[in-house]
Amino acid sequence: MPSSPAVPARPKTLPSTRKRQWGAEKRTEPLPIVHPRPSDRRIALARVAIVATVAFWVLYVVYTVIAEFLNNGTQSFAFTTQAISYVVVVTFLTFSALMYLVARHGALQRFRAHVRTPRAELDRHFADRSTSMTVLVPSYAEEPDVVATTLWSAALQEYPNLRIVLLVDDPPHPTDAAVAERLDATRALSGAITDALHLPGARFRDALLQREVAGTDDLDDAETAEVIGHFRWAVRWVDQRIAQHTVSDHVDVFFVEQVLGGLRHELAITADALESANEEGYALSAAHAVHLMRRLAWTFTAEVDVFERKQYAGLSHEANKAMNLNAYIGLMGGSYAYDETPDGTVLRAVSFGQPADLVIPDSDYLLTLDADSMLLRDYCLRLVHSMEQPENARVAVTQTPYSSYRGASTRIERLAAATTDIQHILHQGFSHHNATFWVGANAVIRKRALDDIVQIETSGGFTIKRYVQDRTVIEDTESSIDLGTHGWSLVNYPERLSYSATPPDFGSLVIQRRRWANGGLLILPKYFRQIRERKARGERVTKTEILLRMNYMSSIAWASFGLVFLLAYPYDSRLLSPMVLLAALPYFIAMASDLRYAGYKASDVLRIYGFNLILLPVNLAGVIKSIEQAITSKKIPFARTPKVRNRTTTPLLYVLAPYLIIAFSVFTLWRDVQAENWGNAAFAGFNAILALAAVIAYIGVGSSLVDIFYGLTNWLYAKPKSGAGAPATAAVEAAADWRTVLYHGAIHDHAADSPAPALAGSTERKAS
Repeated sequence: MPSSPAVPARPKTLPSTRKRQWGAEKRTEPLPIVHPRPSDRRIALARVAIVATVAFWVLYVVYTVIAEFLNNGTQSFAFTTQAISYVVVVTFLTFSALMYLVARHGALQRFRAHVRTPRAELDRHFADRSTSMTVLVPSYAEEPDVVATTLWSAALQEYPNLRIVLLVDDPPHPTDAAVAERLDATRALSGAITDALHLPGARFRDALLQREVAGTDDLDDAETAEVIGHFRWAVRWVDQRIAQHTVSDHVDVFFVEQVLGGLRHELAITADALESANEEGYALSAAHAVHLMRRLAWTFTAEVDVFERKQYAGLSHEANKAMNLNAYIGLMGGSYAYDETPDGTVLRAVSFGQPADLVIPDSDYLLTLDADSMLLRDYCLRLVHSMEQPENARVAVTQTPYSSYRGASTRIERLAAATTDIQHILHQGFSHHNATFWVGANAVIRKRALDDIVQIETSGGFTIKRYVQDRTVIEDTESSIDLGTHGWSLVNYPERLSYSATPPDFGSLVIQRRRWANGGLLILPKYFRQIRERKARGERVTKTEILLRMNYMSSIAWASFGLVFLLAYPYDSRLLSPMVLLAALPYFIAMASDLRYAGYKASDVLRIYGFNLILLPVNLAGVIKSIEQAITSKKIPFARTPKVRNRTTTPLLYVLAPYLIIAFSVFTLWRDVQAENWGNAAFAGFNAILALAAVIAYIGVGSSLVDIFYGLTNWLYAKPKSGAGAPATAAVEAAADWRTVLYHGAIHDHAADSPAPALAGSTERKAS
């Protein structure tokens, strides 16, 4: 029996542009797609951890705090104030730990109940369905090779009607030669992928058509051999793609081994199975042959396009990912003619049958995919199949919370990846309690649900549609609340089918985590309104769902301020008790267990603690920005996490703050030793050691010095702003021509009130 080549052609390799650190991750193989079935013992221990956390907290409050007041009275105002504040801080921190345990218990129950849908059932489900899907990939200043792997992972999805659109958000006419070259390379990606898919797509579409008209009789040996030959040809085509792809880091390894290699393995093993069945006398049915050819035709057929909203004056140019998505979604299902105006090209809707310069098809489903993410081969097929089950008729968004690429070359990327994989488990638990949040890196969205939550406004004479809210920088979280208000639900699919990059250095991590910490407090009131509306409709809203969602949106705020209190204030030693440690112990044991489950070390729980210590100023800054926005009603600029291969400079505040935390912890240790306050001294010493280890391991002393020097001196090289002040009316009059006059009217009106500042404003995005 002929078999597929065991080893595909070897890809081209280049040295990594990032130096591999000692202590980085060597493993490149991802975790299994389907979570291992947890044992009864593991689930029972998860329940015990929840009960133990609550019990030890109650014992602490009763036998330490209340007993102190009963035995000795209020004693003094200072002690009473300390006791109350300490109990409040400990309670909030214990509550967050408890929500972690509740979420992971729900995840374990989902993993135990999940049964993977067989391949044949997927074929039967889609045999008489041809729902359309549009994959939207928002991109801003990305490296073209990073975007290319994302687009390829989407283009090779097996789906009947797939369209992929790269939403390029870069300024369309850069003056810098390097930036222009990168932009041109990004724009060319769609054409390159379309050209590469042309030959296999045409071959397999023709073969599918032949099989569909061939009749209903079982296939003979020659016809079966023809089907097998198509699969063998597809294997060779994938081998060529593998050989042509340049591998420069662990993300490229994932693309070659899991995206291309996973597809190759499925094609090859199907061909082998068909040959074995044929040798044993099994006659391949005509219907089964059609299903097999559909797999090939759907896998290698995709329409890939590029859209740049900043090429059009009538679309919003607000600098955030949400409005990049909204601009395109708002145009879907329409035909448009180009109208050249003094402000640029405007898209004018035209009626059906009239000549159109741009036609944007509508779609049953949308898939939003970050430009640094990848999907495994049957992501779309399995998630849409799940959404089309009767019990999921009101599911608006389904996703597989993304996992991390393994084999990180830096220690901080490895630890950030560990926290990402822990979050994957927690988000699965959220779905068990109907508390799912949309995680924007990847998600399949029912277009009809977005139409329910759209907000329409007019600015400068142009219609602006907001499907995804951009009031905060965590737009997916707020949109989750909007969908729930309109009676839709969200679900996490309990498999690992999507992966996304984690920041490789402290500078890019600061940008990401500061954004994550910003906005939750602003969304919380909207969630309370959602609860009232759902209850008014007669829906059941469980207390567990409410608590999980409140913790998700606001725990960063109370955890950050609580940790500051514990670090900075010398609490009376009488308030310390082993019960506090025992209440926290189940959380740390459970996280250590989850880290081992995700392929990391149990000791990483201590590294994560130190990691969170040095991120404390970052989280505080995000929370303070939320409070600032609540007071001023001014949007916080969206800061996209850089997806580049070079190191990102850390702002001066965030590189100095970890050293201040270490210094203050050492000072607190000395002060408490002098006062014989041994409990606080031990806590301060513990924090100083773990924070110092985190600075050395994850920021680096050398990198810190470079960033500090840059932060102290970069202002010397700041370029003065050009064009300061408003131009004189006479200058505007002189520059105007008849087109401007006819379009805007009187020039002095135009100068005083320029059209649609939010639409035609600056296309440059702030860095922070």
